[in-house]
Amino acid sequence: MKEHAIPAMSVETPAKLNLILKVVGRRTDGYHELFSLMVPVSVVDRLTFSTGPPGIHLTCHGIPVPENESNLVFRAAKAFFSRVRQRPCLTISLTKHIPVAAGLGGGSSDGAATLKALNSLYGHPLDGEDLAETALTLGADVPFFLYNLPSIARGVGERLDPVFDWPEYWYVIVTPPVSVSTAWVYNNLKLELTTPENGYIVNPLRKGWSAIGDLLENDLETVTTARYPLIRSIKKVLVKAGAEGALMSGSGPSVFGVFPSEEAARGATRYVSSRVEGRVFLAGQFRE
Repeated sequence: MKEHAIPAMSVETPAKLNLILKVVGRRTDGYHELFSLMVPVSVVDRLTFSTGPPGIHLTCHGIPVPENESNLVFRAAKAFFSRVRQRPCLTISLTKHIPVAAGLGGGSSDGAATLKALNSLYGHPLDGEDLAETALTLGADVPFFLYNLPSIARGVGERLDPVFDWPEYWYVIVTPPVSVSTAWVYNNLKLELTTPENGYIVNPLRKGWSAIGDLLENDLETVTTARYPLIRSIKKVLVKAGAEGALMSGSGPSVFGVFPSEEAARGATRYVSSRVEGRVFLAGQFRE
């Protein structure tokens, strides 16, 4: 592929919430087998791509994050150009709003968006399978963000089944002022306390997800809450504000409440903001 200039492109990259996160086993390679229901939500970062001098040049604004190869945006760009065997001449600007190390998948979302944007800008040299393979090398959550649809995820997160009729819920998300290491949470998880994947997901699907509070479940919550008990307190505030259910997302520490309408969620946002420590977000489902 020949080097060529590309037009500037800006994209929004969503956060995600885990409404179910079950750890169903550990593989021989050390990765954990998961069963999860993930939904993309409208808390977003913004990425802008344009032609630059030789190399990959990343600048970041907003929440401080690295501008080097430890950033998934940089690694995704490097992986793309390696796969298509082209020398990069690329400038990337990342405006970071999604909290970092918070259980919301912001880094994974940025990485997936980078792969998709570059594939589009350079004439779609990679097909869907190539993109998914490359995404998985960057992280378990990255393949989900290639599609940004409510999905059931299995394996390490790479086997995805979209849920096309997911209801129009609204979410109030609270990110307390602590950072949580995903590796630390998994290392402290007692697998014998989890239950294997079974058919419990089928009934809510048939009911149209009407009893959302009964569906929410996160095997990692006990581990993170033991170290940060404020997570439990935030859940109580969300329920008192009218949430149909509240849960920690991913490995935490972000906690979300589920609401049936934007109006209910907006009222709850005002209530919660005056009673918890941390950042509070109002979000609907993200749509590209």
